[in-house]
Amino acid sequence: MTQNPAGPLPPPKERRRLRDAASLTRAQVAAHVGVSRATVRAWERGRTAPSGPRAAAYARLIATLASPPTDGRGRERTDEGQRKERSAARVPAPSPAVPSLTPDQAFDALYAFCAPALVRQTYLLTGRRELSREAVERAFQLAWQNWPEVARDRDPGGWIRSTAYEYALSPWHRFRRRHRSPESPPADPADRALLHALLKLPPSYRRTLVLYDGVGLDLPETAAETEASTPAAAGRLTRAREAVAAQVPELADPAALHRRLTELASTERLRATEPTTVRTVGERRNVFWTQAAIAFTAAIVGATALTLHTAPTHYIPPLAPAQAVRGVPVAPAMGPLSPAETALRAKLRGTAESGPQRLVPAAR
Repeated sequence: MTQNPAGPLPPPKERRRLRDAASLTRAQVAAHVGVSRATVRAWERGRTAPSGPRAAAYARLIATLASPPTDGRGRERTDEGQRKERSAARVPAPSPAVPSLTPDQAFDALYAFCAPALVRQTYLLTGRRELSREAVERAFQLAWQNWPEVARDRDPGGWIRSTAYEYALSPWHRFRRRHRSPESPPADPADRALLHALLKLPPSYRRTLVLYDGVGLDLPETAAETEASTPAAAGRLTRAREAVAAQVPELADPAALHRRLTELASTERLRATEPTTVRTVGERRNVFWTQAAIAFTAAIVGATALTLHTAPTHYIPPLAPAQAVRGVPVAPAMGPLSPAETALRAKLRGTAESGPQRLVPAAR
């Protein structure tokens, strides 16, 4: 049996009996000791034995329940009402539950905590102020559309950061009219040199450098967020540092590079939009695309119905291609009559055209 500061524990059945005698539930004992209800059940059935600090707290509770209560004169009080009073006095009531946040409040809290720093970090990737704000807003709008999934994520801030970086580094922005001309660089020459060195890096190297030396993630987390192996992320980080140090020699020290990245991101006055506006715009965009999908589906259904209505209901064989008829003599051309044909015509005109005379044979 496990030894504790409060003394040895009684057998499992005795522990359960003492708990039942004090009218305590397993949930109350678990809340008092700091374990789960299943753990208390396993202790009372003898499947496992308590150990560590939890065992000491459990032993003190069992010892308290085993000691008989007495009144002010030292006499034992054994009635059921006094047992309940003793158990309620010695086992603290569970603390009131903290009211849970609504989805809107949780989203606004996450936005207020992550958005300002995320806009500055995205500026290090793009060198564009408006694009940085737009990328962060789009990431949070997408997070609001998938809020149940994002809220249960182990790192909601990392989920949004990854989405914002993907949007900011998209190569399709180069075809947008307002992104064809560069924005005004920072006023400080040192900041301009550092930003120029960052923008000359490949996007994957730039992202790795910002995550590791700017945000402060460790190498495995950086590799996971950039969807690369740890050796590949380490190689990108090394080559990115070398490229930056080649253009800005005073930043060869990683500590100096980290400090300068933080200063560059903090120098620019980049403000994020209000969370209410982000949620409203995201909901409107979601409604718009939902209506567009419904309209497109309705158009497809209408076109299909029209096709079925106008389609033939039986097979109509195609007509054979036309062919020229051969062997027909050519019609003679009209010309003057011969003397014999002229005499025959005169004879035909002189005969009767109607009456019984036509049936009488002429004598020759």
